[in-house]
Amino acid sequence: MRAQFVLSEIGVGLRRNLTMTFAVIVSVALSLALFGGSLLMSDQVNEMKGYWYDKVNVSIFLCNKSDAESDPNCSKGAVTDQQKKQIVGDLDKMTSVVQKVTYESQDDAYKHYKEQFGDSPLASSLTPDQMQESYRIKLKNPEQYQVIASAFNGRDGVQSVQDQKGILDNLFGLLNGMNWAARAVMAMMLVVALMLIVNTVRVSAFSRRRETGIMRLVGASGFYIQAPFIMEAAVAGLIGGTVACGFLLIARYFIIDHGLDLSHKLNLINFIGWDAVLTKLPLILATSLLMPALAAFFALRKYLKV
Repeated sequence: MRAQFVLSEIGVGLRRNLTMTFAVIVSVALSLALFGGSLLMSDQVNEMKGYWYDKVNVSIFLCNKSDAESDPNCSKGAVTDQQKKQIVGDLDKMTSVVQKVTYESQDDAYKHYKEQFGDSPLASSLTPDQMQESYRIKLKNPEQYQVIASAFNGRDGVQSVQDQKGILDNLFGLLNGMNWAARAVMAMMLVVALMLIVNTVRVSAFSRRRETGIMRLVGASGFYIQAPFIMEAAVAGLIGGTVACGFLLIARYFIIDHGLDLSHKLNLINFIGWDAVLTKLPLILATSLLMPALAAFFALRKYLKV
């Protein structure tokens, strides 16, 4: 097969159906940009999980005198020194689960509350003896919260066992939901792109039916006839994939590093780096090349019957 002939046919086909070719490029670019964005969103959520779950504590709140009067979990009175020693002893035995235990006294809890909520009207009415003592437990595996909960919930002197991971799970559940919504839109865009590719190839084949008929009569192989149409679709898709890669790079640069500058404004979030973006680009380019080529191949098999 002469490469010059194939390249000339590709150029003719792209120019002849310029409007549909442009529509294919745009739809492929948008769908693959959403595809890459959803992959990066998954990486971002996993990065945030690793960062924040590593900082999660399980808190064992102890009963105080106020709780003994109002909370049924503390009906037997405020925690005693013997009960605290028993809790610490049991925590020391759980070496396979517990990484570190930090004690927070009522005075420490009051100080931390004043630092965080000093402007609240309630802060002026609170006193240290109304605050709860607690043990802040750093787990080796944040997923093992239930081990602590089952061991200490309902124990005398324990008001409650709280897991900060539950708060984070709600946030990550929302982020994952948004990610799946983006994937659903991406799937619809891919379907639209495939339909446009098939229609573009069929229109191109119909407009050149005389040439293909002559080629068939002189004994040209099926692949020789199909190749220009397949490569037209592949080239249009590759252009769209390149545009999608450009979208992702620009978004990473202006949204996180510059422009909105989220990396500095939201310094509590550990954003994914450039390496995560760059590793997705080859996948996007390969998809943009293969997806239109395969769609054109199967469309032509039925349409040209060669």
